[in-house]
Amino acid sequence: MKSILKYLYKKTIIGNYIISKLLDLNEFYLCYIKPEKKYLTDKFERNFGRKIDLNNPKTLNEKIVWLILNDRTPLHTQCADKFAVRDYIKSKISEEYLVPLHFQTYNVNDIEPNNLPNDPFIIKTNHDSGGGIIVKNKNSIDWVEVRKNLKARMKHNYYYKSKEWQYKNIKPCIIVEKLLLTKTGDIPFDYKIHCFNGKANMIQVDIDRNSNNHYRNWYNTKWEREPYKWTSIKDAGKTTEPSKEDVEKPKSLDEMLELSEKLSQDFAYVRVDWYDLEGKLYFGELTFHHDGGNRAILPEKYDEILGQKLVLPMKTSSL
Repeated sequence: MKSILKYLYKKTIIGNYIISKLLDLNEFYLCYIKPEKKYLTDKFERNFGRKIDLNNPKTLNEKIVWLILNDRTPLHTQCADKFAVRDYIKSKISEEYLVPLHFQTYNVNDIEPNNLPNDPFIIKTNHDSGGGIIVKNKNSIDWVEVRKNLKARMKHNYYYKSKEWQYKNIKPCIIVEKLLLTKTGDIPFDYKIHCFNGKANMIQVDIDRNSNNHYRNWYNTKWEREPYKWTSIKDAGKTTEPSKEDVEKPKSLDEMLELSEKLSQDFAYVRVDWYDLEGKLYFGELTFHHDGGNRAILPEKYDEILGQKLVLPMKTSSL
C-alpha cells in the first residue's frame, strides 16, 4: 500500500495534490488538536517500540518526556530564548562568557549588509531549536534568500511540533552574533554538559558539527570515554556516531564544569553548551529536553543507568 501511495504522490498530479492535502490535515491535527500527552506518548512508542511509563519513569528518556509535560516555569521560557537568556547568564556568572552580540531586531527587513559587521558572524532566531546562518563574507550572500528564510522561521512556533512548553510564549526576534572561529578558520568543538539536579553528570562533544563528518563523543567529568552513545539524526539520515579518535581534554574543563553547575541550580535537568576558543570559554545555550527524550541511548541499559541519577521534581506549571 505504501509503495502505491508513494507512486501516486510522486508520479501523478492528482495523487500528489490529494495526498499533499491529507498530509497537511494530518500535520494540522498533530500540531494543533492532538492532546500533548497523547502526542508525546505515541511518539515515544513509535521510537522505542514500547509504551512509556509516566507514572514511574525510570529511563533518562522517559524522565525527559515527564519533564516536558510537568516542569514548566517562566524561567524555562526565558532561558530557552536565545536573546533573553543573555540576562540570565549575566546575573548567574558574568557577561564575559557571552558571545559578542552585533545586532538584534524584530524586523526581518533590518537584516541587510549596512546593519551588519564586516567580520564573520552568525544569524539566529531566538525562539527555535537548531543552527543559524553562517556568514563569513557578507558581500557573497544572497540577502533576499536570507530574509526569506528568516521570515519563515519567525512565523514558526517550535512548541507545536515538539510540545516543549518553554518555546510557546517566546516573542520571536533575530540576533546576529560574532562567529567564533579557531586560528585555522574552523568552527570550535561544542562541549555540552548534561547536569542532573545541579551537578554535572555527562559531557557531550560535537565534532565538526557543520560538516558531513559530524561525530559525537561522550565523556564523564574526569574526561574518560563513556561506553554508550546517544546519537541525533542529521542531514540525509546520518547519525552523530562517536569518533574512533579521542578528543583532547579542554584546558578549561574544570571552569566549564563549575560554571555549568552554577547555571543548572534552578533546573532538574539541563544541558549547558559551551565553546572553548583557544582556552577562552563562551556560553552557547541552555537545552532542557535533549532530543525531546526520543533518541535511544545504546546499549539500552545505560538509558536506565543514567535515568537513576536524575531525581524528578514536584510537578510545576505556568499554564
